[in-house]
Amino acid sequence: MIRGLTRAGLGIIESNERFIADAARFGFQAIDLNPVHFIKECGLDKAEHLLESKGVMIGSIDLDVDWRSSEERFREGLKALPEAAEAAISLGCFKCCTYILPSTDEAAAPFMAAATRRLRLCADILGAYGIRLGLEFVGSRHLRTQWANPFLWTMDDTLDWIETIGARNAGLLIDSYHWHTNGLAVDDLLKLKPADIVHVHINDAKAGPIENLLDDDRLYPGEGVIDLHGFLQGLRAAGYTGVVAQEVLGSHSSASMEELLARSKAGFDKVFANI
Repeated sequence: MIRGLTRAGLGIIESNERFIADAARFGFQAIDLNPVHFIKECGLDKAEHLLESKGVMIGSIDLDVDWRSSEERFREGLKALPEAAEAAISLGCFKCCTYILPSTDEAAAPFMAAATRRLRLCADILGAYGIRLGLEFVGSRHLRTQWANPFLWTMDDTLDWIETIGARNAGLLIDSYHWHTNGLAVDDLLKLKPADIVHVHINDAKAGPIENLLDDDRLYPGEGVIDLHGFLQGLRAAGYTGVVAQEVLGSHSSASMEELLARSKAGFDKVFANI
């Protein structure tokens, strides 16, 4: 598996060029970033050179299309998706991800119908470029009642929804925090096929009842109670060989990016040992 980073938990990142160089210096092989912004920032040739020269790949891009609210906003955002897809593949990235909130202020049934149609359309557009769409289930208990109506938050329900969406290039984004807050075990990962998993996020959790864990109060890998060794072993046994990207939401450390990268590397070294 490939060690990766998102921007979450790294403090102030001065530029994508600095992000790439420092990630490589601390042994990370992938980063998640916006490819359109990156190419506009330094041009396609330089962007390609920066990634290649540092041995870093783009792990995934965000689905920057608002599929959760009005049809008007969805259609407006959809216009930019082909540009994002073209930018992604020009830099060798073939994964795009979005998250599913576990509750909504919309009535659940019509929201599900609209979201299914919208995500199918997004997946179809991405699929034309050879890009897979990853859907992330969110297990944090407090978010299940954050909005008026419950939606979905389990891995099995998300797999069922992916089947209903019916796009061959759609699958799961599995986050260790949501795996933990759902009370899942390594055996649950062993039920998956390689094609079920698009992308992976890794982070850690504080001790205590899982129902009390807040989504934006995560720890760096190896600093909490999640069985990350088992998590990674389960993913590998399920046939996943892709990027495992750190995502530490809610860290308000005043440490420098370099200090946080060193902390991240120490955590990865710990949880990846003897996998």
